Amino acid sequence: MWKDKRLIELLDIQHPIIQAPMAGASTPQMAAASANAGCLGSLGCAMMSVETYQETYAKTRALTNGALNMNFFCHDEPTIDEKKVKQIKQVMAPFYQELEIENMPDAVPTHFPFGNDLADAVLRTNPNIVSFHFGLPEQSIVEALKDKGILILCSATTVQEAKDLEAKGVDAIIAQGWEAGGHHGFYLKDKSAGIGTMALVPQIVDAVKAPVIAAGGIADGRGIAACLALGAAGVQIGTAFLTCEESSVPQVHQQSLMQSDGSNTSLTKVFSGRPARGIQNRYIQEMERFEDSLPDFPLMNTLTGPLRKESAASHSPDFIAQWSGQAVGLNRKTNVGDLIESLVEETKSVLDKLV
Repeated sequence: MWKDKRLIELLDIQHPIIQAPMAGASTPQMAAASANAGCLGSLGCAMMSVETYQETYAKTRALTNGALNMNFFCHDEPTIDEKKVKQIKQVMAPFYQELEIENMPDAVPTHFPFGNDLADAVLRTNPNIVSFHFGLPEQSIVEALKDKGILILCSATTVQEAKDLEAKGVDAIIAQGWEAGGHHGFYLKDKSAGIGTMALVPQIVDAVKAPVIAAGGIADGRGIAACLALGAAGVQIGTAFLTCEESSVPQVHQQSLMQSDGSNTSLTKVFSGRPARGIQNRYIQEMERFEDSLPDFPLMNTLTGPLRKESAASHSPDFIAQWSGQAVGLNRKTNVGDLIESLVEETKSVLDKLV
């Protein structure tokens, strides 16, 4: 049924669908089930140490012989501005008191940009595919991965970023639209350009030769068919997988997803220090006026970590980062295998009507 086979042949998959990596939400079970269903299974490895990455990769590979994608962040090293840190900790102190959390952590990074240590670990484990968010690592690392035969994907939010990625040797480009949940992958500008998927995909398709993967606002077969019609060789879907049995997001987050129609999502920096789309809650609303005075990404992740953990444990949505794309109103409670089967059948139904 797939007339455009570029992505299928490149990634050695049956369906041109990528389960989005989603650090903190994807699991070995989710990635393996996606791969076993003929799609590209992904793991969000951005917050993993070398040891955790190796253990998680081995656990996932033991569950599938299918194609796997390991995803990493390539953000800039943060500058620790003590004045900003002191001010934001004072703002957040009442939340800690309310949740009876005794100690607020120091504002130090708990995860780091993709560098030589993780690159060596990836080269040792030799996954089929590696993808990056917030640009690429040093070109020497890119070349080392390519020399090993590892395919490289990366997110682009503008035509300029897509051209830059292709020039640096990326094998396929993920065109991430404004609608997407979680962190937006812009890297050539200091803020998201705000271009929607329907507008972004055909422009990137026209600008590069590499296969383009549409991402953002895609949750059923209609969305997949629309993106294929725009020239995309495949799609990447994230939010729809968050309400699957294999997801690791808290139950209260899943409940919020199932109750949302997408109108209550917004981009916010207050959880991590970098814009990410999620369902609005009390923390976002009370902190949004401080968005221009936050410490650098990912320092806020450290400061909000205890709040998120305690809120999830008490089944409260107030302080959880409830990442979600705008198509969340199409989410369903299911498992990965059934979701992918439905997506493929729905796409086929739409494409058959267009013949």
